[in-house]
Amino acid sequence: MLTIALITLIILIQYSYFTFRAGMSRGKEVAAPAVTGTERFERALRVQINTLEQMVVTIPAMWICGMHFSIQAAIILGAAFVVGRAIYSITYMRDPKTRTIGFMIGFFANVALVICCLIGVVGKLV
Repeated sequence: MLTIALITLIILIQYSYFTFRAGMSRGKEVAAPAVTGTERFERALRVQINTLEQMVVTIPAMWICGMHFSIQAAIILGAAFVVGRAIYSITYMRDPKTRTIGFMIGFFANVALVICCLIGVVGKLV
């Protein structure tokens, strides 16, 4: 479980970086609380928001998977999520049209985590 905790911390650090980058991208041109402005700011904000939306599934699913299905599966899929988010961020900041691969890696890691959770939890109920 310690390694699941480490992956969770990496996810939180990655998200904190995305949050910091969105704030810094705001600069002096985009006054708070506006959520529209320069293209760079809007891209950074979208990466941050999308990551938050995905984390709502990833973090609890990773822990449930580790407790009820497989620690190794939780670690691998959690790490895949981190890699997918990194690719998503890099590609989205360059050209939003190229974000699909990173998005899909993270999304399918979440789908697999949820399936593993279902198998593990339902299997223990039966």
